[in-house]
Amino acid sequence: MTLETPESEFPEIRQLDLFSKWNGRETSLARVRPVSTFILAATIKDAPYLMSARTLEKSRIVLLPSKDVRSVFDVDTNFARSIVTELAQCYRSVIKNTKDLKLRTSLERLANYLLRQQKHADGAAQFELPTEKRRLASFLGMTPENLSRAFKGLQEHGVTVQGQRVIITDPKRLTAFAKPNPLIDDFSA
Repeated sequence: MTLETPESEFPEIRQLDLFSKWNGRETSLARVRPVSTFILAATIKDAPYLMSARTLEKSRIVLLPSKDVRSVFDVDTNFARSIVTELAQCYRSVIKNTKDLKLRTSLERLANYLLRQQKHADGAAQFELPTEKRRLASFLGMTPENLSRAFKGLQEHGVTVQGQRVIITDPKRLTAFAKPNPLIDDFSA
């Protein structure tokens, strides 16, 4: 599957939430931004999907039948190479997300998330959170209550939050606290 959002139709960032449920609990596992694929590993392996997907905003999704993807994969080496490259990028993202969850405190995860969002906002001192706070908490591996405490804890590091609006008043201080690392935070490589 591919998430596609033409700039002319939807100028704002659009996202797809990949999530899972078990034993009465739900968690957000990943966010997909345009133009990206999702459930590609399940398609190639002809296996059950391990996550569910939901759009968070109006989006356009291209559905390609899995059997057709597998057929083209078998005969077109350029297509197969593109699929392998996409799967490698997804694998690297999973590893980076796991490192973020296991090597950082909740406060450090939130600080680095905010720095990444600021980068997506072209370095603006103020920006809107791209998702509601309870989904953000789930994505960062914490409860909504812990997220609220984490936002308060970041005040001393130059972060103010007003509803969905985040204001980074001291980016150097926040960066010094967060200690961003490209081996965890750069999801483009």
